Amino acid sequence: MAMAEHGAAEVREGSLTFIGNATTIIRYGGFTLLTDPNFLHQGDRVHLGYGLTSRRLKPPAVSARDLPADLDGVVLSHLHGDHWDKVAERHLWPEVPILTTGAAAPSLRERGFREAQGIPLWQSRRLSK
Repeated sequence: MAMAEHGAAEVREGSLTFIGNATTIIRYGGFTLLTDPNFLHQGDRVHLGYGLTSRRLKPPAVSARDLPADLDGVVLSHLHGDHWDKVAERHLWPEVPILTTGAAAPSLRERGFREAQGIPLWQSRRLSK
C-alpha cells in the first residue's frame, strides 16, 4: 500500500499484520508498532470487568514469542483483558514504550512497564528515532 503524507509526493511503504482481535503489527516510516497485544490461546477466558468475561474463539495468528525483535512500541487502546492479557504481559520486555490511556499508564508502570505513557483524550504524540 502506498500513501502520500500531507499531500507530499513522497511515497512510503508499510505493512499490517493482523494477529487477531485488535492485535496488529504495524510497520511504517521505520517504526514497528504492536496494537492491543492479546495472545491468549483459543478457548481461554479473560475478565472484562463488572463480572463480564470473554472467551477467545480463534487462536492468534502468531505467538507472543514470535513478536519482532525490532518492536519500537505498543499502542494500547485500553487496559482490558481482551486487549492486554497475561500472555502479552509475560512476553513483552519492561523497557518497551507503551502509549495508552491516562488511566492505564500508572497500572502498567506498577506492573514493571516503566515506559508506559498516558495520552490525554484528543492529544497526540510524535514518534522519532
